[in-house]
Amino acid sequence: MRISSRPPFWGLVNAAWSLCAVGKRQSPVDVELKRVLYDPFLPPLRLSTGGEKLRGTLYNTGRHVSFLPAPRPVVNVSGGPLLYSHRLSELRLLFGARDGAGSEHQINHQGFSAEVQLIHFNQELYGNLSAASRGPNGLAILSLFVNVAGSSNPFLSRLLNRDTITRISYKNDAYFLQDLSLELLFPESFGFITYQGSLSTPPCSETVTWILIDRALNITSLQMHSLRLLSQNPPSQIFQSLSGNGRPLQPLAHRALRGNRDPRHPERRCRGPNYRLHVDGAPHGR
Repeated sequence: MRISSRPPFWGLVNAAWSLCAVGKRQSPVDVELKRVLYDPFLPPLRLSTGGEKLRGTLYNTGRHVSFLPAPRPVVNVSGGPLLYSHRLSELRLLFGARDGAGSEHQINHQGFSAEVQLIHFNQELYGNLSAASRGPNGLAILSLFVNVAGSSNPFLSRLLNRDTITRISYKNDAYFLQDLSLELLFPESFGFITYQGSLSTPPCSETVTWILIDRALNITSLQMHSLRLLSQNPPSQIFQSLSGNGRPLQPLAHRALRGNRDPRHPERRCRGPNYRLHVDGAPHGR
């Protein structure tokens, strides 16, 4: 079934989507930093690409920009709160119609211009994303927030340059990309916050370990403008911007928020290997 209804009605239009209406561990949420519990035993995040560059298809789904990696190389993430290795299934980019709004998650009631979500499934317990979404410890989503500034993250620059982004102007447009270095998406050093939640699209399965990177990325105002020119519809229909398609905030309720940075000492910078992405066994630095 197509996701054509508005988010508040997802749980009413399809019985299989009932969790969207009645679930108690739904996403996204607003993260109040004062509620984050410092966990000094959280290990660093680890990315494995087999030493190969990433390739795949950039796609306008009509709801967001999606990058679907090719079957090879297999990209895995582990570490942090994850007990298993999780395989990358999709990179999703959501953004707003104005700067400072567009991310699904918020930090201290503050949104960001965009949010990049790396969606993974537990490849040790499940054979694919669909099966993993229905089982415990099934999914892991890494979120990176994006601000508009004078410079740009090098990975996002590849996705958002004019030659690339104009190839997916309308719904169902797709464009093949290769020679991508996924590690360049991540800040040089960062902390993260993790909680148990759900998919932010139907069926809203509550099988997701969310990992929110606490240092935002940048893109330029021109790149953001190019994103807002993407259409939710095919060229034969009226233009409607792809922006503003994130799900509204959901109640955190009594769920725990854990972080690998001590909130009692916010002035301390993220230093040392625990605050770097480990790529194929070694800390990544630029």
